[in-house]
Amino acid sequence: MIRFLLNQTLREESSISPNMTVLNYLREHIAKTGTKEGCGSGDCGACTVVLGEVVDGSLSYRSVNACLTFVSALHGKQLITVEDLRDKTSLHPVQQAMVEHHGSQCGFCTPGFIMSMFALTKNKPNADKEETYEALAGNLCRCTGYRPIVEAALSLSQSLPIRDQFAELEKETIARLSSIAPPDLEHQFDGKSAFTPQSSDELADVLLAHPNAKLLAGGTDLALEVTQFYRDIDELIYVGQVNDIKVVKETDTHIEIGANVPLTDVYSALTPHYPDFGTLIQRFASLQIRNQGTVGGNIANASPIGDAPPLLIALGASIELRRGDAVREIPIEDFFKDYKVTALQPSEFIQTIRIPKPQTEQMFKAYKISKRFDDDISAVCGAFRLTFGNDANGSDIVTCVRIAFGGMAATPARATNSEQALLGKPLSTESIQAAMLALEHDFAPITDFRASKEYRLETAANLLYRMYIEQRLASYGKDAASGNTIATRVIHHVS
Repeated sequence: MIRFLLNQTLREESSISPNMTVLNYLREHIAKTGTKEGCGSGDCGACTVVLGEVVDGSLSYRSVNACLTFVSALHGKQLITVEDLRDKTSLHPVQQAMVEHHGSQCGFCTPGFIMSMFALTKNKPNADKEETYEALAGNLCRCTGYRPIVEAALSLSQSLPIRDQFAELEKETIARLSSIAPPDLEHQFDGKSAFTPQSSDELADVLLAHPNAKLLAGGTDLALEVTQFYRDIDELIYVGQVNDIKVVKETDTHIEIGANVPLTDVYSALTPHYPDFGTLIQRFASLQIRNQGTVGGNIANASPIGDAPPLLIALGASIELRRGDAVREIPIEDFFKDYKVTALQPSEFIQTIRIPKPQTEQMFKAYKISKRFDDDISAVCGAFRLTFGNDANGSDIVTCVRIAFGGMAATPARATNSEQALLGKPLSTESIQAAMLALEHDFAPITDFRASKEYRLETAANLLYRMYIEQRLASYGKDAASGNTIATRVIHHVS
């Protein structure tokens, strides 16, 4: 039995295929057709709905793509659709703002925009322009243009805090969601099974018993098997209820991220330590995808253009893999064996990602190159971690270097020849040019619809040079602030 609140109505579903998406459930099963089907792949945002969940005693709202969310993921949550916003005879303030600013023409994309704006008012009631852009970046419109839609959203942040029926019923909603019993371990229908373990121990046991089952976290990649390729998934293990791998911990030396942590939460965990990592996560698909997709899933799908793996490789991260009671830890660069091939053994899953904290005299830079700035896949993604020190003569040199790229090979990988061109040398024009040339010995990229092989190789080299220029400018700024003579590392070696 899958139990959840549809707005304020308790739904109990037992005759639902584990492969049914929330989009199809709404449109075909209960005839709520306000949620539209656009791309079916999480790119257009027309199917955006909002999920409410009790987190630390409070109600948390997140926008998600209904086309990529299976109904089994709704257990214990509140599902809010565009039909639910109207309060008796009055439009919701978000809907009214869209009307007043003429933000809708054909109306097909409008429900998705409305739901993204609704989530924005709940999470950031005083959102500025950049936060508004971020919230709407996963919603596409083909006829109105974005100006009136953005103006409608911004008008809400300038008004008084919105008191709607959801705010008035918040305590009651929390109580009702909290009273929903945990889901049954197994849900079966139409010859298909979905398992919902409640802990990593239970997950390990289920995976041992069902080694061929597909692990479902956010579903932002796996759901495409159903929605785009029309394949049935006979056995699913939904890990969204496994809360002990949905936590972030910090030790003196590492940041430990559970594989089940959504990318939205990874942003807040890593940005204080690695601002470039946070900046890149903000460009990771759309907010709807980041609200569901997990860092473990981004690693496990082994895409050569996944955004997180190159950064994790450059940072020297490791991952804990678990099978039954046995846990082993490997460097993340050893996880990727070939195109879509990983080091995972049967019944093994990613449990934790361990990222070293920054060291003194260390810099980290990361860049994503894509055709669109937001909501797009990388053509090339580069990450660079350099540590500086002194040689025997007291000269400034690079004492440790890790360079990793995505989009340049069948897997995300290190540029070892480029690293050697920098290691033990000053970071100078000569050494960075040598490192740029060495990339030709590290990668032989392919040509596809995103970029040509020549573009990829030249762009990767230019990212190295960009890193060097930014480090040089940072050294100038640091020196100017201290008032010291310019004789610091990097600048000391640059004519």
